[in-house]
Amino acid sequence: MNTDRVENSGTVENSGTTENSEIIENSKGKVNSNEKESFGNSLSGNHKSKEVQPDFYSDFGMRIYGHGRPVRLFVAGLHGDEWKDTTVLLKRIKPPKIGTLALIPLVDCGKYISTLNPDYYPGIGKKIVRAIEELKPEIYVELHSYSSKNLEKLAGKNRLELIGVPSYSILKEGVLLGSVSPWIRRKYFPKESLCLSFELRKGSLESRKFAACMLEILKEIQSLDEFIEYMKKEFPAQAKKAMEDYQRFYGEM
Repeated sequence: MNTDRVENSGTVENSGTTENSEIIENSKGKVNSNEKESFGNSLSGNHKSKEVQPDFYSDFGMRIYGHGRPVRLFVAGLHGDEWKDTTVLLKRIKPPKIGTLALIPLVDCGKYISTLNPDYYPGIGKKIVRAIEELKPEIYVELHSYSSKNLEKLAGKNRLELIGVPSYSILKEGVLLGSVSPWIRRKYFPKESLCLSFELRKGSLESRKFAACMLEILKEIQSLDEFIEYMKKEFPAQAKKAMEDYQRFYGEM
């Protein structure tokens, strides 16, 4: 995998506080004058007619690039202070060559409530639910961040027994890959959808750089099968574990 392009582009390094402050303000419903306001209540009504220009939904802090299928929805800053490591990655991502890319760079920067908690998505994560209902994405990606002291809780072999969900796989530079909360996976996505959760190591520039590379790949991925083939080639051990975990937890793929 070529990481030089991302490392040399300034994508991760130039994450100034001014821009992050704008993201927080926009998440509360304030519109940046450089963005385009939508003129309807439906999230799905406008994005099909846009080629590259992003639509900005002031009540969501959402941007939509491109048009048509597949539709990809990437979300970051889901709770607590995770936005400090993840929001900028979505803020700087470029449009896809094919299909639609919808971005919510900051869901919430308040109280930390786990996405495994049944109250999360109907509560502070409700903008995610509405986006899924409106856009019906085939590909859904969450960006999270973790403290090093919690690595074992996320990637430990006993996570399924202790917490009730499969453990994350360790990819590279402290980036972990797993599935999203079973609550949202089962309720809103058919089995052929691609639903991924990435965990970045807090405060790690290398972790952010690698995650940026993965996002560049995922914004062009068009199906679950295509991503599986990519993982088998680039991360065979992790792909094998992920597929076994998924089949054990959800049934046949």
